[in-house]
Amino acid sequence: MLLAIDSGNTNTLFAIHDGKDWVVEWRIATDAARTADEYAVWFYQLMHMQGLSFDEISDCVISTVVPQSLFNMRNLARRHLNVDPIIIGEPGIEIGIGVRIDNPKEVGADRLVNCVGARVNYNGDLIIVDSGTATTFDILSEDNHFEGGIIAPGINLSVKALHDAAAKLPRIAIKKPEKVVGKNTVAAMQSGVFWGYIGLIDGLINRIKSESDKTFTVIGTGGVASLFEGASSSIDHYDANLTINGLYEIWKLNQ
Repeated sequence: MLLAIDSGNTNTLFAIHDGKDWVVEWRIATDAARTADEYAVWFYQLMHMQGLSFDEISDCVISTVVPQSLFNMRNLARRHLNVDPIIIGEPGIEIGIGVRIDNPKEVGADRLVNCVGARVNYNGDLIIVDSGTATTFDILSEDNHFEGGIIAPGINLSVKALHDAAAKLPRIAIKKPEKVVGKNTVAAMQSGVFWGYIGLIDGLINRIKSESDKTFTVIGTGGVASLFEGASSSIDHYDANLTINGLYEIWKLNQ
């Protein structure tokens, strides 16, 4: 079985693929100081709860935007799972798409992996909207080239900034409010955050389309993307497995 690890700035996803489908997924808070042994104890317990064992893991692929975490995740694979992992972005690792921007080395591994995952199920020119720590908008051309994109603060960062910077504003849960105009502080904040991000998403997608003569398909993914389903007028499809599907495709390409 394949272990796919996607380490973001906030959460790290562990997912297992049995050759036919994704069997199970787990998330843990990203912590650059977490050692390989700590990962192993946590991972072993969750594997055991699913009736799985380390011996069943034959391959591993890792994508991370937190370089400090890579050493320990690589050691987890080598020391505890006895596999040599494929690391996205390392020399010699093929990803199956080209990069047409000023400095290709600047592109985060997660954004490229998302593009690879999007191509599995969607054709033509694509816009991939990933709602995580940052909200990214990435362009994948019909001829499979990453053409650049947009990076905006993520919705959770905005909630945290409101709470941290304003003494009287509480920390709130992100949810779709019943009405745009709030009748209390929490409702007003929820409306501003939620509908503000819908406005950001729809507005930026419309601007991307206005600068191009292409017809785009827009795919939403990421930890909070499901909150926007039915609210955004610009997102055509929601795909929670976009990133891990990209990891699986890259692993297959490098066998």
